[in-house]
Amino acid sequence: MDLIELKTKIRTTTGNGPARRLRMSGQIPAVLYGQKTEPVLLSVNKSDLEMVFKKGGIGQVILNLVIQKNGETTTRPAMIKELQTHPLSRNFIHIDFYEIKMDQKITAKIPVVTTGTAKGVELGGILQIIRRELEVECLPLAVPESIEIDISDLDIGDSIHVGKIRLEGEIEFLEDDNYTVVTVLSPKMEEEPEEEEEAEEEEAEKEDKETPEAGGEE
Repeated sequence: MDLIELKTKIRTTTGNGPARRLRMSGQIPAVLYGQKTEPVLLSVNKSDLEMVFKKGGIGQVILNLVIQKNGETTTRPAMIKELQTHPLSRNFIHIDFYEIKMDQKITAKIPVVTTGTAKGVELGGILQIIRRELEVECLPLAVPESIEIDISDLDIGDSIHVGKIRLEGEIEFLEDDNYTVVTVLSPKMEEEPEEEEEAEEEEAEKEDKETPEAGGEE
């Protein structure tokens, strides 16, 4: 995965008022920190941030932060640690960047993508993706854009576990090998809960009819 350049500026004001004015001007308040990094207050252009998210998910993109201060420019490799959004408007409120080292492994959540059509689905089974993201550990530039899983050979009742997925390079899964990622369910397994609910409703109606009404003669 390539580094994505993102321009930022140093900000010197804090608090709700200055942060609100920044957002009104199209800038998003941000902070950069790390294990051996003193927190740096930043601001990011909203449209630049939106362009970054078109290239990858929050936990997947590797950024080269371009920091401008007093006419001087420095760069810091980083990942997005947290993105705060408004619960209703979904507008960006604040973003946390975490500085990384390009020669040290990082953890990232990678989306799962299935390829092919499971033969069990062609026979009436139902494909269920248990995990849509898997967490991996690798060097920053080795982070894959997605984890592709070929499901063509899956029959009804078959599953694919983490331990059966192979990745190129020095990439390690952090989930247990026995963790189920994809499975093909029998259509009967989907019907059983509905049948049980119907039976429970019929039993409840029967009990209601057999129960004498309150206030009857003794």
